Amino acid sequence: MSRLLTWEAALEERRRLRRAGRTLVFTNGCFDVLHVGHVHTLEEAARRGDVLWVGVNDDESVRLLKGGQRPFVPWEERARILAALRAVDGVLPLVHVTAAIMLAALRPDVYVKGGDYSPATLPEMGVVRALGIRLVLVPPVPGRSSSALVEHIVRRQRSKTLSDLT
Repeated sequence: MSRLLTWEAALEERRRLRRAGRTLVFTNGCFDVLHVGHVHTLEEAARRGDVLWVGVNDDESVRLLKGGQRPFVPWEERARILAALRAVDGVLPLVHVTAAIMLAALRPDVYVKGGDYSPATLPEMGVVRALGIRLVLVPPVPGRSSSALVEHIVRRQRSKTLSDLT
């Protein structure tokens, strides 16, 4: 069953998983506007191990990454939505712009990111290499991204507003 994890609970659970020989998969992101590309990446991530945990950027780190008008959805709601997905076993707050500190603390067996990254552009690549974490880049679903979805909504709203004026 999916759940929201505190840091303390996550670290204790990680020790149990390691003792049991279970594979921990970790991914992270803002998940501000959840779409099918996110679901695809999460499902692919879940296939890579026994347990999938997701680090969800807190509201402040989303503002730093995406700009002052984001997030559209507060952290508590984004985390709860992700925790409800079948593929996700646990959700943790990510209070930094990158997941490097989380990776160093949790030491997952597998780190999964969307294919919009490459090893050269992945901010956490140094930690991934240093700890020997297996990196999996999931190819993106063509045309599906939060930015594209937001732009589509804005275009539709502008079009509706213009048609209302005429």
